[in-house]
Amino acid sequence: MRTLPPVLALLALPLMAQDGAFQGFRPPAVPLIACDPYFSVWSTTDRLTDSATTHWTGKPQPLNGLIRIDGKTYRLMGRHPEGTPPLPQTSVRVLPTRTIYEFTGAGVKVRLTFLTPMLPDDLDVLSRPVTYITWDVNSTGPAKHRVELFFDAAASLAVNDSAQEVTMGRYREDGNEVLRAGSKEQKMLKRWGDDVRIDWGFLYVAAPQSENGRAALTGAGAAESGFVSTGAAPANDDLEIPRPAVQNAPALAWTFDLGAVGAETASRYLLMAYDDLYSVEYLYRKLRPWWRRNGIGAADLIRMSLADYASLQARSEKFDNRLIADARRVGGDRYAVLIALAYRQSLAAQKLTADIDGTPYLFPKENFSNGCIGTVDVIYPQAPQLMLFSATLLKASLTPILEYARSGRWKFPFAPHDLGTYPLANGQVYGGGERTEEDQMPVEETANLLLLVSAVAKIEGHAAYAEKYWPLLEKWAHYLNEKGFDPENQLCTDDFAGHLAHNANLSIKAIEGLAAYSQLCERTRRDADARLFRARAENFAGRWMQIAVEDRHSRLAFDRSGTWSQKYNLVWDRILGLHLFPASLAGDEVAFYKGRQNRYGLPLDNRKTYTKLDWTLWSATLADSQSDFEALIGPLYKWANETASRVPLTDWFDTVSGRQEGFQARSVVGGLFIRLVADPESLTHWESGKH
Repeated sequence: MRTLPPVLALLALPLMAQDGAFQGFRPPAVPLIACDPYFSVWSTTDRLTDSATTHWTGKPQPLNGLIRIDGKTYRLMGRHPEGTPPLPQTSVRVLPTRTIYEFTGAGVKVRLTFLTPMLPDDLDVLSRPVTYITWDVNSTGPAKHRVELFFDAAASLAVNDSAQEVTMGRYREDGNEVLRAGSKEQKMLKRWGDDVRIDWGFLYVAAPQSENGRAALTGAGAAESGFVSTGAAPANDDLEIPRPAVQNAPALAWTFDLGAVGAETASRYLLMAYDDLYSVEYLYRKLRPWWRRNGIGAADLIRMSLADYASLQARSEKFDNRLIADARRVGGDRYAVLIALAYRQSLAAQKLTADIDGTPYLFPKENFSNGCIGTVDVIYPQAPQLMLFSATLLKASLTPILEYARSGRWKFPFAPHDLGTYPLANGQVYGGGERTEEDQMPVEETANLLLLVSAVAKIEGHAAYAEKYWPLLEKWAHYLNEKGFDPENQLCTDDFAGHLAHNANLSIKAIEGLAAYSQLCERTRRDADARLFRARAENFAGRWMQIAVEDRHSRLAFDRSGTWSQKYNLVWDRILGLHLFPASLAGDEVAFYKGRQNRYGLPLDNRKTYTKLDWTLWSATLADSQSDFEALIGPLYKWANETASRVPLTDWFDTVSGRQEGFQARSVVGGLFIRLVADPESLTHWESGKH
C-alpha cells in the first residue's frame, strides 16, 4: 500500500477547516474540471452523489466514483449504479485551484480532491488542459479496512451530442497506462455557437504505473456492476467501437486496490486531459493551444503532467493560501469565499492560444449570452483578475481585438465589440457587424479599450504596448472627445437593459477613458496632448457633477430626475489614480446604495430588481471603509449560498428571488478581483506573477 510522504500528507490536510465562511458555504455549482470552455465539468447539487455531473451548459457529462469498503460498495460521485448507497458526504470546499470533498462512513474517511493548477506565474502549466483527481483514505478508528476505488469518465465528454459515435483506445507512455476517447468524425473547428460542446480532439485518462491501478475500456454499466460484485472492472476491453455515446455508455474506467487501510493515509490519483489539437480560428488561421506551441503533443502533456503532480500540488496549495489570505485581509471572509469560487470559473471560460509567431492570445467565450468570442465588454469586467496576476494575460486578451481593429476590415471610428462566435474569431458578428453602426456599442467598447491599455501601462511601468497601437488609440480618444460625454441612444455592456440615451454611468466611462488616454500621452511624452485631454476630462467631470447629481446621489440618465444606477465605472478614478471626480461622490453613492439593497443585493438601477454580480463588486469597491464594503457584498455571499439556480456562477440574477436571469459560467466573474486590484499591498504581493 502506497502512503503519502510527510510533506504531501501535510498538504492533504483540510485548508482552513475552522473557517465559518468556507465551512458553511454551499456553492450554487461546484467546479470539478475547469480548464477551458469545452473541458468543463461541474456538480450542481449539494452532494456529489445527488446527480450526474454536467458540462457547464447543463448537458450530462458523467464522472462516476465508487468505493468498496470491506466488500460493500458505496457511491462517491454520480448516481449510478442504482441501489448502491452513497458514502455520507461531510463537506465540500471550493478553493481557487482545488475542490475538496470529504466523506465519512463504514469506518473510513475519504478526501476527494479535484486540482486544476491554474497558476498565473506559469502559463505553460496554466494552459494545460489537465485536472488531477486524488483520493486520500484513512481509517477513522483502530481497525484497518480493505478499500478499493473505482472511477469512470463517459466518452460523451468528447462529443457535442450523445448520438455521435465515439472511438476508444489504450496506450502506454513511459510505462504508464493511458486511455483515450474521441469522436469518430473529428470535424476540427467546424462546430461553433453558444450551447455546444467539443466534438474534435481526444479525452485522456491516465494514472502513473506506481499507483498500481487497472484500466478498462467498457460500458459504464458493466464496469460499475463488475466493481460492485468483485472490486474490479471487466478484464477485457469492449470491442463494439465505434458506437454512439448513448449506446451502452462507453467509458474510460480505472480501479485501485488500496489493501488494508489504517490510520495512515493511503492515496491514489489519476489525471484527466483533453487535447483539442487546434483551439481557435483567428482571422482564418488555426491556432494551437498555448501548451502545444513548441511542437509538444498529447504524450508529452501526459508525461509532464504525471511527473509534475507532487510539485503542482504544493504550488497550488501555496497559491490558494496566499490568495485567500489576501482576499480575507482586504474584503473579509465572505469576499474570500466569492473570490475562491470565481477564480477557476473565470479562467475556464477562456482559452489561451499561440499565434503563428508565438504571441499569446487569450479568447473568452460569452457563455450562455450569445457565444461570441473576444468580446470587449466581457474582457473589460474580467480584466481585474488579469491585472492582478499577469500583464501577459491581460495583453493576450487585448491583442487579438486590437490587431483586428487596425486591420483594413474594421472601418469605423470606434472600437469593435467582438471577434466572432466561439471558436471562430473571424470578425465581428454582434449588432451591425462590419456592415453598419446599428446596434453597436461605440462609447462602451472604445472607452473600455483605452482604460485597459492604460492599465497595462500602469502595471508594466511604461507604455511600449500602447505605442504599438497609437493611431488606433488616438482615433478612439478623439471619438470619445466628440461623442462620449453625453452618449446618444445606444447600448452599453448591460445591453439586456436596452438602449439608453444620456447614460450617466456610460458618460463616466468615457470621461475616465479620456483621462486614461491623457496618462498614456504623458507616458509617451506627448505632453501637449496629455494636457489637452486631461483638461477635457476635467471639464467633462465638472459638467457631469452639475447635471447628473441630485439629492446626494446620481441619476440613471442626465434627463431622468428621480432615477439612479450603480456607477461602477467610477472605480477607475482610484485604480488608475485619475482623481477626476470629488471623493465625496463615491461616498455619497455608497451611502445611497446601502439603502437600496434587497435580500440578495443591490439592483443595477431603479428600473428592475435584477443586478450584475461583477458590477456590484465594482460599486462596493468605491467604499472607503471595510464595513461599507462588506455591507454591499454580504448579500452576494448570501445569494450564492442560497440561490435556487444551481448553475456555475451566473452574473445576472434577481435581487429579490435570487433566481438567475441569464448567463452562467462566464469569465466576467474575474471582475470580483477588483477589490484586490484597488489595494496597493495586494498588487505588490502579486508583482512576481506579472510577466
